[in-house]
Amino acid sequence: MEIRMVDLATQYANIKEEIDNKIQEVIHSTIFINGPVVKEFATNLANFLDVKHVIPCGNGTDALQIALMALDLKPGDEVITTPFTFVATIETIALLQLKPVFVDVDYKTFNVDVNQIKDKITSRTRAILPVHLFGLCCDMEPLQQIAQDHNLKIIEDAAQAIGANYTNTNGNTSMAGTMGDFGTFSFFPSKNLGCYGDGGAIVTNNSELAEKAQIIAKHGSKVKYYHQIVGVNSRLDAIQAAVLDVKLKYLKSYNEHRIEAADYYDKCLNIETITTPYRPKNRNHIFHQYTLKVDGDRDAIKDYIKSLGIPSMVYYPVCLHLQPAYLYLGYKEGDFPIAEKLSKEVLSLPMHSELNQLQQDTITGAIKSFSASYA
Repeated sequence: MEIRMVDLATQYANIKEEIDNKIQEVIHSTIFINGPVVKEFATNLANFLDVKHVIPCGNGTDALQIALMALDLKPGDEVITTPFTFVATIETIALLQLKPVFVDVDYKTFNVDVNQIKDKITSRTRAILPVHLFGLCCDMEPLQQIAQDHNLKIIEDAAQAIGANYTNTNGNTSMAGTMGDFGTFSFFPSKNLGCYGDGGAIVTNNSELAEKAQIIAKHGSKVKYYHQIVGVNSRLDAIQAAVLDVKLKYLKSYNEHRIEAADYYDKCLNIETITTPYRPKNRNHIFHQYTLKVDGDRDAIKDYIKSLGIPSMVYYPVCLHLQPAYLYLGYKEGDFPIAEKLSKEVLSLPMHSELNQLQQDTITGAIKSFSASYA
């Protein structure tokens, strides 16, 4: 049985008829850009997230850029974020001539260490961009308080966390992406909710910001051929919206299956040199990635299980502050020791809604075999 990091083929086979019929509806309509299917998906996603506004767009990177543009930030303004994430998070900041300001991460959660944010706030700080990494929300309640105290905006990078939630001390629960001024999502095929190409969305409860983001995404135009502001061209095409609308109905069960798979991994990987993912009590982890911390030779384990036909991935092998493209920011090795330590320890195992226990037995058996031989 082939083991894959993400099994999109089996997932498609299980919903093939629904997907094919929905795509055919779009083709027969010949409305390939915007149109009713895109609006239907946006409405359904808003209902799922319990948020007022959803602006579909071309991809998750565009979602971040449009959100930043809608906040009217000026060149040189500072945006606080994490060095331990995918490059798109700071790529968009840099493209808009804003300044990324990094804060180290929490070793348990992989997310930005909220306790360190206050020390990085300056007179130029305008926003905080937390990343809900691997499917677990950041600690949003204290972060929201910091933003309120210092008049800062929050853009949540929820690309890996659709369906994850956070419960604050008052017992109120919110979905990832709905707690800041903006939330941004990616529908890259491997995501928990993925399309069959590129796709993304911006969400907000602020009607004024929603209208501005919508205008920016359409060439800066509210009325066709009349352009109030500088914008971009970023659209979720109708075929991708059709795929997403079908899969959205299954997202809750997809996430539940991922959580069950994570539970089984936890049970099987009781190994002294391996730390399984941390799960705070006030947050549900929806496991976009199941990421271990390896105390020892991480790459040796990776190579060993690869020799047995078992894939794995390292997210992320080089922190953003050490990437050549961002050395101009002036950071150096040692500036963010936790992020740098994690980059040498993390190993993500196959994780998807079609993963079964037989496959997991093979994966964990290989890891235990390696660990026993080096004990």
